[in-house]
Amino acid sequence: MIGLSRKDLYNDNNFIRRGEKTMNKTKKIARFAGLMYLVYIIASIIADKIGHFAFADATTVINYIITNGAQFRIGLVISLFSSVFFLLAAWALYVLLKPVNKNLALLFLLLNAAGFVIWDISILSLFTSQLLLSGADYLKVFSPDQLQALATVFFHLHKDGTIVAQIPYGLWVLPLGYLIFKSNFLPKWLGILLMVDCIAVLVWFFQFFFLPQYPIITRPCWGISFLAEFGLTLWLLIKGVNIKKYDI
Repeated sequence: MIGLSRKDLYNDNNFIRRGEKTMNKTKKIARFAGLMYLVYIIASIIADKIGHFAFADATTVINYIITNGAQFRIGLVISLFSSVFFLLAAWALYVLLKPVNKNLALLFLLLNAAGFVIWDISILSLFTSQLLLSGADYLKVFSPDQLQALATVFFHLHKDGTIVAQIPYGLWVLPLGYLIFKSNFLPKWLGILLMVDCIAVLVWFFQFFFLPQYPIITRPCWGISFLAEFGLTLWLLIKGVNIKKYDI
């Protein structure tokens, strides 16, 4: 080109190559976030199908542990791994959205990590229930009724822990949704839906502890959560981000 030295052309080409490399990396991060979110959702469904502990009552779970101990344990292990996939999805979203606001991106990552810790601790309570009903020799000092009662207590600890985990798990989608709304490379309606999802999850939390006799209250909330989080998953996997508007 007239007026440009060879050095200028070299620098311009390097700049273009770096830009293309960054765009490709951004696309991969978005796809990775969507993939991890999808794997988390699928793993959670499989864990429930095998373990039968997610939405069952205490009597059903105790009977299932007694008759299908191995399958129950497999379901618990899958559930533990599902939370890891969820944390990886949050990390990828942090990398993707930190150019919008690094502090808020770090906030939603830490909230997700807090939910991860509480969730996995609550899963340990189910391992304890399974251990109490395993029929090990050292447990013969307790009667079967006592062991079942103890297993039921740990089941309820798991149930309460799962709901407590919804505080950070519910709050993390608020800064996440806000950053998506403020970004130019993801749809604003998705950000709004995620912020509404925060309210929906917190409604579930308060209903469980204060209005347990009215579970119907949370049914619309589950629909909102599904639309928001599964919608984000599909968007990241299929559409990714608008690279032209991604501020690097």
